[in-house]
Amino acid sequence: MNFAMRLNELLVERNTTMYRLARELGVSDNLVGYWCKAKNTPTLDKLIKIADYFDVSIDYLVGRSDNPARQ
Repeated sequence: MNFAMRLNELLVERNTTMYRLARELGVSDNLVGYWCKAKNTPTLDKLIKIADYFDVSIDYLVGRSDNPARQ
């Protein structure tokens, strides 16, 4: 699973929207949309904030693990 797929999955599972995530991260809705469509990838600092927002590990977020737990 790639980052875009995982991000879309988390948005649905956590019942949140791209708009809410964008506001929380201080980025535009369009940027989050690009991430969700795999047209762009977040910088490391944004990736960390996304992982914190969803309370998952970065490895899970980028598809390197199927275990969402942080270590």
